[in-house]
Amino acid sequence: MPEGAHVGQAVRLRPWQKKIIRGIYDGRTRRAIASFGRKNGKTALAGFLLLLHLVGPEYRPNSQLVSAAQSREQAAFLYNLAAKSARMSPTLFSFLTFRDTKKELACPKLGTLYRALSADASTNLGASPVFAVHDELGEVRGPRSELYTAIEFASGAHDDPLSIIISTQAPTDGDLLSILIDRAETDDTGRTKLFMYSAPLDLDPFSAKAMRAANPALGDFQNEKETRGSAADAKESPALENDYRNKILNQRVSTANPFVAIGLWKANGGEVQDFTGRDVFGGLDLAQRNDTTALTWVADGPTLDVEPHFWLPENGLAARSKAERVPFDLWAEQGFLHTSAGATVNYREIAQEIMGARAKWNVRSIAYDPNMAEALWPLLEDLGMTVEEREDLFQKIPQGYAGMSPCIGELQALLLEHKLRHGMHPVLTMHAANAVLHRGSVSDNFLLKKPSATARIDGMVALAMAVGRRAMILNEFIIESPWEDPEATVAVL
Repeated sequence: MPEGAHVGQAVRLRPWQKKIIRGIYDGRTRRAIASFGRKNGKTALAGFLLLLHLVGPEYRPNSQLVSAAQSREQAAFLYNLAAKSARMSPTLFSFLTFRDTKKELACPKLGTLYRALSADASTNLGASPVFAVHDELGEVRGPRSELYTAIEFASGAHDDPLSIIISTQAPTDGDLLSILIDRAETDDTGRTKLFMYSAPLDLDPFSAKAMRAANPALGDFQNEKETRGSAADAKESPALENDYRNKILNQRVSTANPFVAIGLWKANGGEVQDFTGRDVFGGLDLAQRNDTTALTWVADGPTLDVEPHFWLPENGLAARSKAERVPFDLWAEQGFLHTSAGATVNYREIAQEIMGARAKWNVRSIAYDPNMAEALWPLLEDLGMTVEEREDLFQKIPQGYAGMSPCIGELQALLLEHKLRHGMHPVLTMHAANAVLHRGSVSDNFLLKKPSATARIDGMVALAMAVGRRAMILNEFIIESPWEDPEATVAVL
């Protein structure tokens, strides 16, 4: 054991660890995913498997092995555990060369070499690894990781490469680890093995049963007192609950304060029905011309159906997809995202969508963010809409608390009552996963905000405005002037 309460002692595998190892090596496994809560010895187990392939019976002559982490610190952690373990073993120590500065272990006699790589370092992968560990892949946000892709493609040069993914769950369905786990659950080839320790969402999150479900080492080499302390802190402070659920209970929940929970969003994800013959309301969030513009239509009825539209510039779309780790280019190919030729969004395309919707549906009203809207009016006039028609059709929604709080409240109520059908549109679903509920200092004041500078929530803002406008008309309530909003000056999305 490289560290901890049993440091220096021979490793004694627990039954659950044996189950994972037997599962991996029983058959021709291409990829294994082991996921459980923090402090259950994930990285140490990965280090032992690494040594098994570097200098143990699973070695291949002159082969390369790698481990990958999102930061240099995490990459060094796995290397240090493996190196400490090997240094404490007289047998292993005599065979290995330790290169601490480069984070490399080599066995000259067998020709094997291990390197620790990190996503935040400029790394030349070089030759193809036969064995790879992806440590804490759940830290990757979005569906892509350049380092993960590079390693997996390079490993494909071997007949039987093996990749081990060992991590706590990612927070959202759209993150890379979540996608890999979902695929593994339906894999019937036996090439991908999944070992999941997670507390079911319907369990009391603070119960002993929930903690045991996600933490197989609880009460053994995981400190049970500390884990129960984390549960007690989260129970007393709701702000800590999602972080506790994700890191301790290994549940797929955002560590931010999400506007809508994953399960609730899915519960409203039914197949969208025809809009014909129904009253339709729109929400328009016009962005800067090189950013995302969202136009969302909502058809009235006992259940409201949602049809979202999104625009991005065509130029640089692949680079944007790569930089933000979001498959904009794929969504464009699949028809979920409109692209405007050139480097900016063409507002005429938005005007054409509005005119087309009015021609086929009974569009009652469109709520809009006044920012950038002036550029749209002459384009609508060019397409035949009079000033009187436009003033009757469009309703300005101030983007402060007074303007958006009723809209957000209406959207929240519809979701809770399962009265939406959005069809799990992938772009809107990503925006829903990103949206964080921000509460003002005044009661019932809300805004939707982004968890980071590059995250996008435009579709959820547009959806909130659409359902809010519907409620205004049906319930005949009026949005207050932003000048009457005491917090309007801080209401910047």
